[in-house]
Amino acid sequence: MMTTENTLEENEPPKQVSRKTRKPRKKPAVKKLPSNPFMNEILELANEQTTHAKKVAVLQEYECMVLKSLFIWNFDDSVISLLPEGKVPYKPNENPLGTDHSSLRREQRSLYNFVKGGNDQLSTIRRETIFIQMLEGLHPKEADIVIAAKDGALEDLYDIDYDVVEEAFPDIEWGGRS
Repeated sequence: MMTTENTLEENEPPKQVSRKTRKPRKKPAVKKLPSNPFMNEILELANEQTTHAKKVAVLQEYECMVLKSLFIWNFDDSVISLLPEGKVPYKPNENPLGTDHSSLRREQRSLYNFVKGGNDQLSTIRRETIFIQMLEGLHPKEADIVIAAKDGALEDLYDIDYDVVEEAFPDIEWGGRS
């Protein structure tokens, strides 16, 4: 026969075992990009940052001549673009990023062709043809950056304003270029 004690013990709810929970892993302050990243990767990473100081830090970490050239073309009022404003009729390169593309790092040497004082001997048609060919060789995101820079509209694509650029690159001398 069963006693009352046995019945009570059998009907008791199981004891809850307290489990130790893992501490959440800290996310790195800023994710790291591969060496020689594409310009869109740098600008996207800077754009993701929530504070002015973090944006400056990202731009300083990935500082390169082409990035500075794009910011100068975009923000410096003395740089006069010789290309028409607006949409560019080019066929985007549809290959995945990093495959069968040129990069702005390689194409930077030809950016002078598109501003006043760079290569004024080019005819308008030749200049626009070179520009379209360059865009067709770039990844579409990098091509969008060049188009935005020529129109002075990088701030529309990325939340990176003149103050961030000026603080990140104090060595840029603004004005007196044309």
